[in-house]
Amino acid sequence: MPAPHNPFKSAIANGDLQLGCWLGLADPYIAEISAGAGFDWLLIDSEHAPNDLRSIVAQLQVIAARNSHAVVRPPIGETWIIKQLLDAGAQSLLIPMVESGEQAQELVDAITYPPHGVRGVGSALARASDFAAIGDYLTTAREQICLLAQVENQKGIDALDDILAVDGVNGVFVGPSDLAADMGFIGKPGQSEVQDAVLDAVDRIVAAGKAAGILTLDKELQAECFKRGARFIATDIDVTLFARGIRASCAASRAHLTNK
Repeated sequence: MPAPHNPFKSAIANGDLQLGCWLGLADPYIAEISAGAGFDWLLIDSEHAPNDLRSIVAQLQVIAARNSHAVVRPPIGETWIIKQLLDAGAQSLLIPMVESGEQAQELVDAITYPPHGVRGVGSALARASDFAAIGDYLTTAREQICLLAQVENQKGIDALDDILAVDGVNGVFVGPSDLAADMGFIGKPGQSEVQDAVLDAVDRIVAAGKAAGILTLDKELQAECFKRGARFIATDIDVTLFARGIRASCAASRAHLTNK
């Protein structure tokens, strides 16, 4: 029996739109609700959210029961944490702050078993192999793993062509917020210079034959990125959705009851 099929990897390779949402509340209940909302993929974030390996596993489990695909972002692209996430059952990884072709190649090596890579062989203990029930896991896992490199500063933009040239990088995700900060516009990802840099990166990613992705709440930028060929686009964040909704609810209730 081979490793489970990765529909997200196939979809972005085919150029199909994959609509996503960021999960930063670090809770399986929220992940389960989100997985039933209709998004193609959900990003479990452990770079800027209070997730650890156990909370990630819990969210992977509830998402797996629905039709959304889980993508996991570790806090850093180190081999040891990539190994843990893959063994925990993550098939798609978004690695932050990729800044060179050499770093991208190290990430490819980290998701690949020897002799072609350095991923540790411990699948008999792992959820990824259904605890050794998937007999052909070791020889088929790599084909179903999707590696996404996040380019989000000027160094990464400057090295984008080298990153795109690395075989095994399936897509490149542009991070407007960190890029804006690095360009001197912290907190202003809507600045024209930042958006120009984002769109130029999307154009270069698509031209190289890789999948381009982005997270932005700016609907005009979402549409422009899609128009230019970006195909994995996250359009909202659970934290901001809840914060916006709960604040609006309180304000509306107060106004209704006190006329203030």
